[in-house]
Amino acid sequence: MGTQGLNGRLAFAIAAGAFGSAFQHGYNTGVLNAPQALIMAWVQKCENPNATLPITRPPFEITDGEPGEVLCEMSETEVTLIWAWIVAIFCVGGMIGGSIVGVVAGRLGRKGGLLLNNVLVLLAGLSMISAKYLNSYELIIIGRFLIGVNSGLNAGLAPMYLSEISPTSLRGAVGTVYQLIITISILLSQVLGMKNILGNEAGWPWLLGLTVVPGILQVIFLPFCPESPKFLLLDRDDQERSNSALTWLRGRIDVHEEMDEMRVEQESMKLVPKVTLLEMVKNSSLRQPLIIAVMMMLAQQLSGINAAIFFSTSIFLSAGLDESASQSATLAMGGMNVAMTVISLIMIEKAGRKTLMITGLCVMFITTTLLLICLVVAKSVPWLSYVSIVMVIGFVVGFATGPGSIPWFFVTELFNQSGRPIATSIAVAVNWSANFLVGLGFAPLQLAIGPYVFIIFIIIQFFFIAYVWFKVPETKNRTIEEITALFR
Repeated sequence: MGTQGLNGRLAFAIAAGAFGSAFQHGYNTGVLNAPQALIMAWVQKCENPNATLPITRPPFEITDGEPGEVLCEMSETEVTLIWAWIVAIFCVGGMIGGSIVGVVAGRLGRKGGLLLNNVLVLLAGLSMISAKYLNSYELIIIGRFLIGVNSGLNAGLAPMYLSEISPTSLRGAVGTVYQLIITISILLSQVLGMKNILGNEAGWPWLLGLTVVPGILQVIFLPFCPESPKFLLLDRDDQERSNSALTWLRGRIDVHEEMDEMRVEQESMKLVPKVTLLEMVKNSSLRQPLIIAVMMMLAQQLSGINAAIFFSTSIFLSAGLDESASQSATLAMGGMNVAMTVISLIMIEKAGRKTLMITGLCVMFITTTLLLICLVVAKSVPWLSYVSIVMVIGFVVGFATGPGSIPWFFVTELFNQSGRPIATSIAVAVNWSANFLVGLGFAPLQLAIGPYVFIIFIIIQFFFIAYVWFKVPETKNRTIEEITALFR
């Protein structure tokens, strides 16, 4: 990331705005992987806490120790269904949170929305920690739903805040920070979920509840930062506060040029009617960028990243790695994801959004194709299972290069102030819906057609490479006014 325009105060505001919000999104995406078996075993015992549990023998009969006396019988299907709800309800919350971004951002502001959103973090954390002690799996479901709503809101509010406080020359790099913290927090959830840390009988409620810590830190530090200068000027028409916010962020008094840029945007906003959902669909200068924003979100979720991460442990096991080596390989994959996101953050202002997006999708296309070949012929050519490990890590590298980070902030670059909140709402809700569908559909498809499930992702990746190539404009170093002018 070029440091031109970056100073201590701006860096502080970026950290305060991004850390507490992106952390919830990433951490709660990855946190259930390690303690799955422990939580499922505990769910079986929920009906009768005093029961002893023969976990190994379905149906899950629970007895109080008297031979032959069954107090509770929960079938494997029931336990699996409850587990599916615990996992999926996070995305349902995300869809709801994403769809109300526009209302929250407009009424409370970007900073105000982020701060108030931490109420949900506190409620979710308390709910998940107390679940085990109150013997209620329903409390985990409620907690996961609340943290999902929080993450859906964060996914719109945080990139919006970051985009609006950063200078044009840093907008892409600052936007990438959101995805960087997601990748770091996924990796952290995997590390903390290891058996000798918190991935054990006593530790798992605290593993889930740790999500409150970044929320508390955000409530402490974000109030020291100003509201978005663009929101203050363009939404609240408060020139004085906007000017002082911009002065604080830039660390200098001379901010006339940037204020003038925002005033030009303010004048052009007066010429267009108030942007509603209907206006967004009817007006082609708004509809075109909205379709692009939605397609970028779909490219991120439907390219198969969740499937590859989901499939990774079984790929590593099939390559002959034992359980602890598989866990280490999964951690290495998480580490590579973080490292590549950092490289993408450095590259984005040099290479541009479009170039990195296409490069990333092409790497994913090649690695998915080779992974499919490896998985299909691995039985007859055993050494290919090791190549499949390299392919999974290569796939993650491709994802982190562009598709992982660019869609989050790209939507904020395509719209001026009046259209940004509602467009972000739509794009974020689409992202979470696609995430939910992949989570729901991947396992049954994998069961039905085995490794050939990756053919679907290969076709989707090829489609999005073509789409980005022909339809998506480059926004590097362009002001919002210049970008919106492209669609008029």
